[in-house]
Amino acid sequence: MTETAISVEPISPLFGAEILGLNLSDTDDGTIGQLEHLLLRHRVLLLRGQSLTDEQLVCISAKLGQLDIPAPNPHGEPFHKAHPEINVISNIMENDKPAGNLGAGEAVWHADMTYQDSPPHAAILYALEVPEEGGNTYFADMYAAYETLSADMKFKLEGKIAIHDASHNSAGMRRKGYDDVTDVRETPGARHPLARTDAKTGRMALFLGRRPRSYICGLSVEESDALLDELWAHAAKPEFVIGHCWQRGDVLMWSNLEVLHRRDSFDNNARRKMHRTQIRSFWSETKPAESAA
Repeated sequence: MTETAISVEPISPLFGAEILGLNLSDTDDGTIGQLEHLLLRHRVLLLRGQSLTDEQLVCISAKLGQLDIPAPNPHGEPFHKAHPEINVISNIMENDKPAGNLGAGEAVWHADMTYQDSPPHAAILYALEVPEEGGNTYFADMYAAYETLSADMKFKLEGKIAIHDASHNSAGMRRKGYDDVTDVRETPGARHPLARTDAKTGRMALFLGRRPRSYICGLSVEESDALLDELWAHAAKPEFVIGHCWQRGDVLMWSNLEVLHRRDSFDNNARRKMHRTQIRSFWSETKPAESAA
């Protein structure tokens, strides 16, 4: 099986890479394998100048792994009815209804759908319309965040479990069917360790989900808030962060369990439209682990 000749340019010394010379609309199995290997190694991949139909986006995603159907949006129905695998990220209104999710406001640091017991392993975001200013996306490397913690903090995190809020999305909108959370100890959602080990790389990463309504089980609310505040301040340090200014046709892929991401706000009079797919797990997950070096 031949592999497409592509070149890789690191975005930062820690993580992230731009992939050059690859047309995603024409990928074979060998190229898909390369992409997965590069994603494992770099955590965030950028491919510019792509031209994809919705069918092609879904097909490429399905070649990488098991697709994850997006959670119901706050209005209780899929935004993309023809392809429910696609989540539409947009501020555009159509027929007096939102044509997409998250609007034009700032989306705070988060990983996607960690309120589930088995969150998606990766995401693909494809830019269809972008504003002239704002709406930039940032990523923070949770491997580096964990590895630079003090020995005392690493010891403090051993065995600690946090609740990941299921009641609100990353823009702070309450999901349909949930009540407001008044006591974080009763936050609905999955419980996950604050530090997790990747099965393929063997590296440990902070696993924070998102800050609002999070709670560390077994601590007082005050103790939990203090520890979470300290971890979040550390995780979002500039030395762990890369940013991306979007152009139409850009594709970003990222490892959802090893990075956090957020978005700048932008002028709501400008149009921004992205199509996103999520990978529940890679098809190679059942294969023996390989080095990411």
